Parts: sequence; C-alpha cells; structure tokens
Amino acid sequence: MLVLLLALSLPAMARHAEARVVRLVVEKTQPFAGGKTFGAAGEFERLDGTVYFEVDPKDPLNALIVNLDRAHRNAKGLVEFSAPFFIVKPKDMTRGNRKIFYGINNRGNNIEFGHTTWPTLSPGTPPESGDILALRLGYAYVDAGWAGDVETTANRLGANLPVAVQADGRPIVAPIRIEYSGTGFTLPLKGNDRFRTYEAADTSTARATLTVRDAVSGSRKTIAADRWAFGKCPSGKESLVPTTTDLCLFDQFQVDRIYELTYQAKNPTVMGLGYAVTRDLASFLRYSVKDDAGNVNPLAQDASTVGIRRAYAFGSSSTGMYLRDYLYLGFNEDEGHRKVFDAVRIAIPGTHRLFANVEFADPNIYSRQDDHHDFVSYSHPPLTYAVTTDPISGVRDGILKRPATDPLVMQIDTGNEFWQMNASLNVHDGAGKPVPVPDNVRMYFAASHSHTGATGLAARPTAKGICEYPVSGARSHDSLLRALMVALDDWADRGISPPKSVYPDRKNGALVTVEEASKAFPKIPGVTFPTVVNQAALLNHGPAFNSMGGRLTILPPTAGATYLALVPKPDADGHDQGGIRTVEIAVPVGTNLGWNLRAAGHRGTDLCGLSGGFIALANTKAERLAEGDPRLSLEERYRDHDGFVAAVERATRRLVQDRFLLEEDAQDAVKVAKASDILR
Repeated sequence: MLVLLLALSLPAMARHAEARVVRLVVEKTQPFAGGKTFGAAGEFERLDGTVYFEVDPKDPLNALIVNLDRAHRNAKGLVEFSAPFFIVKPKDMTRGNRKIFYGINNRGNNIEFGHTTWPTLSPGTPPESGDILALRLGYAYVDAGWAGDVETTANRLGANLPVAVQADGRPIVAPIRIEYSGTGFTLPLKGNDRFRTYEAADTSTARATLTVRDAVSGSRKTIAADRWAFGKCPSGKESLVPTTTDLCLFDQFQVDRIYELTYQAKNPTVMGLGYAVTRDLASFLRYSVKDDAGNVNPLAQDASTVGIRRAYAFGSSSTGMYLRDYLYLGFNEDEGHRKVFDAVRIAIPGTHRLFANVEFADPNIYSRQDDHHDFVSYSHPPLTYAVTTDPISGVRDGILKRPATDPLVMQIDTGNEFWQMNASLNVHDGAGKPVPVPDNVRMYFAASHSHTGATGLAARPTAKGICEYPVSGARSHDSLLRALMVALDDWADRGISPPKSVYPDRKNGALVTVEEASKAFPKIPGVTFPTVVNQAALLNHGPAFNSMGGRLTILPPTAGATYLALVPKPDADGHDQGGIRTVEIAVPVGTNLGWNLRAAGHRGTDLCGLSGGFIALANTKAERLAEGDPRLSLEERYRDHDGFVAAVERATRRLVQDRFLLEEDAQDAVKVAKASDILR
C-alpha cells in the first residue's frame, strides 16, 4: 500500500513543481462591478496580487531565453522573477464555464478586456465593466504583467524581471540604437517616459552618435557632439541638468525630422522571461491546485480539484506580435510538456513578431514605413504559420511546428497591416508565390479597417491630427473579434469548425502591387493614393542575432534583398476587396481607407502610422457630380433614411449568418443606424 501511495503521489508532486509558480499571493479581493450579475455565472469578483516564479536556466524550454544564463540564481540554481496580476472570476467557480480568457496586456494597459466589452483599461466599477460578453459566457479573465520596462501602476501591469550581468558581476554594456521624433529640447532616452530607460553607461557625447534625417530613406547627418548632451534641458543648454536617462538637443527637436541615437547602454533586462510569465501562470491556473507555498489556486473548484478545462489567449497589435513569438519560441509547452493554451486569437500583427527575446529589448516599438522602419520588431522569417521555405533568406521554418502543443489559431488583420506590417506575407512568400495556411489556423481580413477600426453608421469624422485625411476608426472591429471569440470556443471545445479563412490573395485577384492598386483606386477629388509601403527587406543585425532573437551588433542593420509587397485591391468605392465587410463597409457612408498619408510639414509623402482615412460620400447625386466624385451618393445608394436602415438590417443578417457578427451586436448596429441623421 505504501508503494502504491508513493507512486500516486509522485505525479502530483511533479505537477506541483512543473508549473514553476512558487507563490501566487492574492493581495486584494473586491466585488466586480458593484456585485452586478453576468448571465448564469452570477456575481464576479476581482483579485489583485503578485505571482512569484522560479525557472531553471538549464531546462531546454527555458535555455533559449537570451541572457537567462547571466541572471542571478538562488541557492537552488534557479532564476526568480515576479509579476502583478489581476483575475476577474465568478464568485462561485462552479457557476462559470471553467475556461480561462487570458488577455495579454498591451504596454501594461488591459486592451484585451476592452475587446470583450466596449473599451476599458481598468475593469472594476460598473461604468467600466459594461456588458462584458466573456463574463456573461462564464469565463475567468486573467492578465499579468510581462514587460520588464513597464512601471506598474493602478492601471498598468509591468513585470519584475532580473537584470543580466557579466560572470564576474560587472554590468553588461553594449551599444543600442533609439529612434526619436518629437519637439522641444528634451526627450527620455527611451523616447517615452512611460517606460524604464536603459541607462547610459558613458555620458560622453564624443563616444556616442546622434544623427538627423529628413526622410525615412534620407541620409543620416551627424549632429556635432557639442550640440547635445545626456540630460534634461527644458529650456535649452543653459538649463541642462546631466542625467544618464535623458537626451537634450540644444537646437530643439523638429517635428518633421527623424533622430537616431546610438549610445553605450548598461543593465539589460532579461525581457524574454515575459513569455515565461504567460506560460507558467496560465499553466498553473489550468493544471495545479496549490502553489509550492500551499496557496490554493483561485480558479480551482475547491482545495483539491482543478477548476479549468480550457484556456485561451488573446492579443492585439503588439501583443498579437507577442503571441506569434510566444508560439514560435515554443512557450505553449509548459515544463511538464503539456499544452498551455488550447487556442489563441491574434489580432492585427501582420507578419511582425515582437522580438522581446533580445538583449536590450524594447517591446514597445515596431517597424512601420514612416517610423522605426528597420528596427527589430519586424517581419523576420519565419513569416508563416506553416513550415515553409522563405525564398529571400533561404530559411525553412514556421511558427507552428510542434503538433503536440500547438494551439488552434485565429489571426485577424486589417487593411493597415498590409501597408505597414507586411500582412501579404502570411499567404504569399517574398517572391509572390502562395504559401499554405495550416488546417489549425484561420486567417481573417477586416476589409478597409485601419489598425483601430472603421467609421460608419452615425459617425463621419473630420479630425486629421498629423494625417492628410480625416482619421477613421470611431467604431472598432470589436464586433468581429467578439463573434470570433465565440467561434474560437466552438472550435476548441466542441469541435465545430469556424468560418473558413477570408483573406485576400493573388488567386482571387484581391492582392496586387501598390502600382496596380493605385490604378484601381477611384479618382476621388483631393485624395492621393500612397506611393510607398513598408516593404520588408532581409535585415542583417549581426552574427549574434537569428530568428529566435539574440544580440544586435550591426547598428543600424544592413538591408539585403526585399520581399514583394502586396496590398488589397480597391473597388469602385475605394474599399478593400477580398475580406470580411463589416456593416460600416457593407453599408458605407464614406470610403474607409486602411491607410492614411502624413500631412504637409509632417513628412507628407509617408504613410501616417497606424491611422486609416475616411472620405465622406456626397449626400446627393447633384453634389457628387458638382464635386467630380465618381462614387455614388448616399441618396443614390439608399434613397432615404429608411432605405439606409434597411440596408444595415440586410448587411447585419448576412454577417450573423456567416458567424462574423453576434445577434446582439447586429441589433446594436441597427439601433445606431435608426438613431443616425443619415438622409434625414
């Protein structure tokens, strides 16, 4: 009997240790949304606390983390780190659906919680909680800090990750490169004061280089060493206070210029441990009853029964890039060799990966045509989910190559990702040949949406910011993401196939070159089609860098062969073809552009970041003819307000039938249309 008991206890002990969560400490528990009930799951509560980890740097699943071998180890030879977390869970876990909705926060801000409701960064009070779909369905919502450069606040989650040092304990020092655009005399070295800066190891400007150029492709001109300093100078040179974390330009930064600083930095954070935070916390919540200190898993059914059946991860924009990296690096396999997430929904990354697994990593920047064009968060092979051979680099690899632990994947992109994040390389290689999409992956395209959404129904924006055209995005693509969240669960938990991929390609004629797209674009008065795109090239960051990450030793990198850039072909309205047409695009009140251009004085020939554009339709035929606008007017399309509402009703019915819109969101769209002033 003793032998049997020991045999039974050993697997339990192994599971206990494999999660790598040493302690999960709940520091605050409060009713969520003032005790509001959400569907059959009833009342929810919010838990805030800190989770403490240990990892073995010799474990092959961890050894790939850059500089983990240079982090301090405890007496057991393990590396310690911690992260704040919050969990929103059913007060009575037996009433929930026993599933985790793990939202990867974006720069510490909980953007994923917003995609299940209508937006919030600090879920908790009734006005912030909205009508949260995930909670009504019974999910436990989880988020934890993962970025080691984010300062934790009441509304932002960072992570306490170790600093790497040399074998003798001295600081690691290496050159790093930062790009800036801004105004005034002073900027933080990081470029943004919301994030911790890598401190300058040497503040002599003679041993650093600051350059300026007037265009992305312009030549870099070195700024004289006596015209700038490390420090703060709010009113110029006379106000200089030397620091190791700020940059002062005596002649001021100009808004239409690009500045670049290369300096000797010290104390790199082991940023790749952020992936381990996600892996190990999710694994613990899913598979363990207690932590090593005996604290009960807050998502357990009781003190002896694991509570979670399924776990899903969600990330958007930078955290969509994060999840592509997380999967490629193998972090969906925990230290017990179990699958962590059954399915992931990845939104608006194009083919970028985040590359947080780099010495002196900065997970807050990413490549665009007009900004940080040749920085490391980029479309670097492998670009595809399937294992394929990249014809430009010769690399044969893929994001998903571990069948036992690879999750189901849904990726959603918008028009902006084709212009700024090389999204066409998801379905065509760099020479333009089609590449396969695996059976466990769905690719969806929100046609004519920008990175932040589309505009329509009641809204016709006029604000431009630094862009040439009014900026779109008043209604985001959240309604599509909500519908796909339900479809993802049906797929992972019930085996119900989701909608087939809807993504443009060359075969269906919906992906073309920029020149071909320009010819197809309608001649809208006052609108100029882009002549530039964020074209990917094979960047050489030096021999210490590869697809897994590493160290950047060539600053800036040298650019090799380029990848063919393809963008969605526009129709007669200027809308993207080959994608899902949400109600704003199916029943337009204007042309939504997945791109925008910078205005004069802001490098006017460049793309305008992640912004889309909106060009309103004329109200009547007479108005459009007077303006020379080839697009049909609102009156020609819908006749009157009732006709507009009827068109919205038809479009929402199609979207619901295709499973790209929930019935409740369809009803909301119809209400907005009825309340609008369109053709009244």
